[in-house]
Amino acid sequence: MAERLRFRFTKLGKIRFTSQRDVARMWERALRRSGLEIALSQGFNPRPLLAFGLALPTGAESLAEYLDATLSAVPPSDLAEFAGSLGALLPEGLEVSAVGVLPDAAGSLQQEVTSCSWELEVLGVTASDLATRVGRLLDAPSVSVRRERKGRTFDDDLRPSVRSLGLIDPARGADPARSPSCWLRAETATRPRGVRPRELVEALGTDVVLARARRTQQWIEHDGTRREPLPVGGHVAAVTAPHAVERAS
Repeated sequence: MAERLRFRFTKLGKIRFTSQRDVARMWERALRRSGLEIALSQGFNPRPLLAFGLALPTGAESLAEYLDATLSAVPPSDLAEFAGSLGALLPEGLEVSAVGVLPDAAGSLQQEVTSCSWELEVLGVTASDLATRVGRLLDAPSVSVRRERKGRTFDDDLRPSVRSLGLIDPARGADPARSPSCWLRAETATRPRGVRPRELVEALGTDVVLARARRTQQWIEHDGTRREPLPVGGHVAAVTAPHAVERAS
């Protein structure tokens, strides 16, 4: 079986406004210039065998994006050194934070990732009011959201996909009631359907405005444990990480 490398990278700063398709082109160009031998698909228009993880909404930042690359040759012996040289070929904001060889049994990112952690900056509401709304959402048996698919608009329930939601403690000495913005920490499931940060914030009220969204982690759950697809150290290993619903205090 051909060897595969998994890259973990960031998407921060101005490049957050770049689409997923354009980011894919940037990676293709950087990998080609790096000299890494990527396997090609078959057919009349062969393409590099690259597989990205869950699409990041345009405008959102991330500390944990992933890319799997199928190789046609043996991977570099010093992956840390290779990651450093590859980072110099990527535009500012895309930074390689880990790279590792995948075991043969590893599945695709699209199929394996079960949830994502987010940090969300919101405007238009005080911290105390926001805490009340968070509690109301977590207590609700269902939370309706309007969605569109294939030209049709329908109502969907996003509550089952909200695993945790809570306010991040404000900076020491700050007055939460006077702060120009508040930060939320959330974990949302990817199945049966994912929740976009904009949808989650809209569910807290039409006067709440999403100022910035940052994906901080992606999780794979299996047999009572969960792990990141590739932690920032480059080791693909499971860690026990039970989670509880965060409640705003």
